[in-house]
Amino acid sequence: MKVLFIGGTGIISSACVALAVERGIEVTLLNRGRSKRPVPSGVRTLTADVRDPAAFKAAIGDEHFDAVADFIAFVPEHVKSDIDILRNRTNQLLFISSASAYQTPPLLLPITESSPLRNPVWKYSRDKIACEELLVRTYRDEGFPITIVRPSHTYDCQLIPLHGGYTNLARLRQGKPIVVHGDGTSLWVLTHHRDFARGFVGLLGNSRAIGEAVHITTDELLTWDEITRLLAKAMHTEANIVHVASDRISELDKDWGESLLGDKTHSVIFDNAKLKRLVPGFVATIPFARGAEEIVEFYAKNPSHQRVDPQVDALFDNLIARFGPSPAS
Repeated sequence: MKVLFIGGTGIISSACVALAVERGIEVTLLNRGRSKRPVPSGVRTLTADVRDPAAFKAAIGDEHFDAVADFIAFVPEHVKSDIDILRNRTNQLLFISSASAYQTPPLLLPITESSPLRNPVWKYSRDKIACEELLVRTYRDEGFPITIVRPSHTYDCQLIPLHGGYTNLARLRQGKPIVVHGDGTSLWVLTHHRDFARGFVGLLGNSRAIGEAVHITTDELLTWDEITRLLAKAMHTEANIVHVASDRISELDKDWGESLLGDKTHSVIFDNAKLKRLVPGFVATIPFARGAEEIVEFYAKNPSHQRVDPQVDALFDNLIARFGPSPAS
């Protein structure tokens, strides 16, 4: 099987590329060549700006691919370019959408692929929905072979799943309080990128996935307090958690607030039955307890990545001072 990954060096896509190569798939990457992540041996890389249609066309020439996976399409214009350029050049276009496109807040759990798509808060999610709508119309009208993939919160050893990234690990190490939105009890799903890859690679060239939308997540459910405490445990310390309402966070940081109110504030439970039908044998095997250990180990071994964001650090202190418990309590 011959597959083109548009992007291919990000958190999600890097694991998919590695597993595809491991399974004997002929992999080509198309990107701007700026990522610092290593590319597995045997992978061919084409360098071009995919936002430039002429450069995109020139890079792939007259080649035909069994599947093309676009990890860096975010607005309908990106998807339209893919459709225009890849007509008659692929048997399957896989678009990476987002589970945040599902109805927010969800009115019915667990979430399935037939759950409504609506996010009135987060523009990122609305843009993904618009991309999906264009792809579905093109499939229905022309038979263009599409598969829509909706990741939830997917991480690797470099992505700390708390706002502010490494700044949180530094605060844990120093014994400083950690801000957790809401009361810390809403349910969340964190999927390790190697687990995601097991589902995704099984969709490549999968004729049963044509015209379908499918999410790929783990079945493990965690509260945000548990996520924070597992990171602390991996560092052999304890987390001093301060809860701040998402609305209050949004007052001081609009972008963080939108990602909370448009996604992370609300409990989610995903039904992965459809993925397991399409990819028999799929199972997520890496719990976040192990993922947290990988994160801590990575940062311990890579001091150059231990970068504290002073603005985020100050924001945390401000939120705690304004909305945290009073000294008397």
